[in-house]
Amino acid sequence: MADRSPGLACRYEDILLLDGVRTPFADYCGALAGVSPTDLGIKTARAVLARAGVPPTHVGQVITGNMAQASFDAYMLPRHIGLYAGVPIDVPAILVQRVCGTGFELIAQAADLMTLGKTDLALCVGTESMTRNPVAAYTHRTGFRLGQVEFKDFLWESLLDPAGGCTMGQTAENLARKYEISRAEVDAFAAASFARAVAAQEDGFLAGEIVPVTSETFELAGYAPRGIRLDRSLKEFATDSHIRPTSLEALRNIKPAFGGVQTGGNSSAIVDGAAATLVANRRYARAHGKTPLARLVAAAAVGVPPEIMGIGPVPAIRRAVEVAGLSLAEIDRFEINEAFGAQCLAVERALGLDHDKVNVNGGAIAIGHPLAATGVRLTVTLARELRRRGLHYGIASACVGGGQGIALVVENPDLARHPG
Repeated sequence: MADRSPGLACRYEDILLLDGVRTPFADYCGALAGVSPTDLGIKTARAVLARAGVPPTHVGQVITGNMAQASFDAYMLPRHIGLYAGVPIDVPAILVQRVCGTGFELIAQAADLMTLGKTDLALCVGTESMTRNPVAAYTHRTGFRLGQVEFKDFLWESLLDPAGGCTMGQTAENLARKYEISRAEVDAFAAASFARAVAAQEDGFLAGEIVPVTSETFELAGYAPRGIRLDRSLKEFATDSHIRPTSLEALRNIKPAFGGVQTGGNSSAIVDGAAATLVANRRYARAHGKTPLARLVAAAAVGVPPEIMGIGPVPAIRRAVEVAGLSLAEIDRFEINEAFGAQCLAVERALGLDHDKVNVNGGAIAIGHPLAATGVRLTVTLARELRRRGLHYGIASACVGGGQGIALVVENPDLARHPG
């Protein structure tokens, strides 16, 4: 009989992240507004293969994530990312989604495939155009009725969970009441996120994971070319556009968005972007002389009540730490997606975390949250931070709309008990 411990969890011994890269994240209706998420995904897929020095022909599986169908060829997104990245035509591709936890799920599924012996190397790409979310209708295939022509903003409507009758923002307000979190605390949290992100941008840390985006064409022999076309006035897009010096006073002056503590300034930024990583087993890394960026120790996904979906990282982190055979005290850094300031504060409070260990290079309030790309970005940022500081273990985690949490435990390979 299956173990009825909370959620799904697994410990891994021989799974490595070889490298990771992302585009800069662009503000909603900004520099990447005209770019398909497929092409953003191709860009990062090509970049991570080049950065890791891995031939595309070595990839045994392509695993992609994307939430909103933001172009008419969206069905082909996984396949096109693999093919235009140079992956062999016989290698399959798949699209998975766990809403805000999708990027983490890509990595976990790659690890599971390797544990089953199905592949030695997987290309994982999360990509999202929030700008290109459609204005949609779901009831018009059978015709229009008088007074019932209904087109809605998919991006806005998708924030409502009809099970609990509340929006994602309202779930954060529920947590603010439950954990007695004030507006002043949430604004202070957001100000810290911006300050940390500005520092990480200015000292070049964030640039180390970014591939600049330019107008370019992606060729594929025997098939139609595709590519990226930026506005003529923009030769290159190279830095996250939402990061900016932001004072506590400025945040205090923003009106509440949901009637409580959350505002547009202390919630995650709406942005476009993509991120990619290569997941391999130890056999592949040794055979090809690859020094990994990180070792994946464990992964966990756990369900929580939809109306407090933001607390999801709490049981997920606890479960991941448990199966990893570690304690929270042994975790040196946390990357917890800042869907909402109150939500992230509730997680910190419930777990008793030291804020000096959480999102030390800024979070989604400052950098942005392109849904399917976020988990990859957080994991890569975490792994790079552990290497930079000579720290051992880290956890990357996110809450998930609908009521879930997901978490990955990663280890600095320089300090690994079983070096690659």
